[in-house]
Amino acid sequence: MSFKKNKNQQLNIFDSYLNQSDRVKKMIKKSWCHYFSEIVFPAINEERFSLLYSGNQASRPNTPVNIIIGALILKEINGLSDEELIASICCDVRYQYALHTTQCQEQPVSDRTFSRFRERLYNYTLETGRDLLAEEMENLTEEFSKYMKLNSNIKRMDSLQVASRCRKMTRLELVYSTTSKAIKLIQRMNREDLISEELKHYLEEDDYNKVTYYCPADEVENQFQKIIREAEKLRQIMDKDEFRETIEYQLLFRVLLEQTNKDEHGNVTPKENREISANSLQNPSDPDATFRRKGGKKYHGYVCNIVETVNEGRSLITGVNFEKNTYNDTKFCHDYLESRENTETTEILVTDGAYGSPENLILAKEKNVDLVTTNLNGQTVDVHFADFEIKSEKEVKCPYGYTPIKTSYYEKNERWRLVFSKETCINCPHKAVCAKEERKNSYAVNLSKKMIQRATYLKKISTEEYKNLCKMRNAVEGIPSVLRRKYHIDEIPTFGLIRTKMFVIFKAIAYNCNKFKHYLCKPRENCLLTTKI
Repeated sequence: MSFKKNKNQQLNIFDSYLNQSDRVKKMIKKSWCHYFSEIVFPAINEERFSLLYSGNQASRPNTPVNIIIGALILKEINGLSDEELIASICCDVRYQYALHTTQCQEQPVSDRTFSRFRERLYNYTLETGRDLLAEEMENLTEEFSKYMKLNSNIKRMDSLQVASRCRKMTRLELVYSTTSKAIKLIQRMNREDLISEELKHYLEEDDYNKVTYYCPADEVENQFQKIIREAEKLRQIMDKDEFRETIEYQLLFRVLLEQTNKDEHGNVTPKENREISANSLQNPSDPDATFRRKGGKKYHGYVCNIVETVNEGRSLITGVNFEKNTYNDTKFCHDYLESRENTETTEILVTDGAYGSPENLILAKEKNVDLVTTNLNGQTVDVHFADFEIKSEKEVKCPYGYTPIKTSYYEKNERWRLVFSKETCINCPHKAVCAKEERKNSYAVNLSKKMIQRATYLKKISTEEYKNLCKMRNAVEGIPSVLRRKYHIDEIPTFGLIRTKMFVIFKAIAYNCNKFKHYLCKPRENCLLTTKI
């Protein structure tokens, strides 16, 4: 299929919009489709997605990319399934108006248009690592920002857990399901001669229920050990070139590696629950999903990190990062800072305490970013340590200007041990904070570079200016709520990190479209749209 840019957008005598009554035309102009048709649809960059198609112009041309992207955005805005979206495009003139297809006698979409496009995107991302959809989101966000005059250096960040649609399994169910899928693969490949009598029960129709649901509670442990032995036996049978590259064999190998221990004689036994990694397989249907405990709750799936740009009541999502849910907030912050280009303008990044770390604070300073967190995780440090004067590793003075009688620096862990005379510290108001180690004629103070950095930062965020910035962060917590309630982010009908991320990005674009629409609706002078949408 070759790439062809969409040029057929001219009105003709059969145009469905022109054939509407004046009353219907007026209603269309006042509806959501007007701003979408005039601003969003023309901003979609078709050329970006030409890489997904063949360069052979003699082959059949593609469905216009801007129609596919625009339709998938409308799908998320209006909460539709693929089937409902196709029906809306074919039957509703508002969708046709929004997508510039009112001139088409037959709408250029079918029941496979959107799934095939998503598959092309998935394969391209898998092969190259380049996310075209994320790039298009940035492009559309820049377009919205121009209209909204969102030229701000203030950003805020938050993350949310995104549930996988895969069913939560017990360890018994997990190993059984993985083994069963591998045996059924052997059957499909017409190699049933490899399946021993011991393993043939996996091919029986009701075997899953017999092994899992109908197993007495006091027999679960024995049943689990039996299934593990069968799984290991099957792995040995499949350890051949014809099976090694199959997903079923790889998942079977993985689940045995994660769930069992093997002794020197080759016997396998189940691991203790505490030995199971959070990155272990949760369900063979979704190999990318991971496990995490957060806030006393259990999560299976992924985590989405949101970056929002804000300016005087206006805001848009300007960045989306999506990973397995074992990825923590500190890493997200580090990745964001690493990817940011150095500029002369200082950026203010407001986050909660989970994003802050001494390493991130140092990196933020290098990248000209003022990292403002509501708190810092880890050990509490008194702000008094921020006032120690460090000229060099051997030249240190306390906040009151006193020089220690002995200075020892330990390079390995970047710590000092400062010894002050007893007369120096005896009447100091901060003696209880720093001079905790008392000797006969002296006090010893233990100090480190990380303590000074943490104390300096805590002193900075205690100012009124930073308190106001911290209050600004609270509004970003509304985004996860909206993505769950309005855009049903926990009900994405697909499996796998890359495929799930596609849906998340479309939901983020839909969120921005709605924010943009509300901005256009506000009564202002010289408003782009004078009628309410």
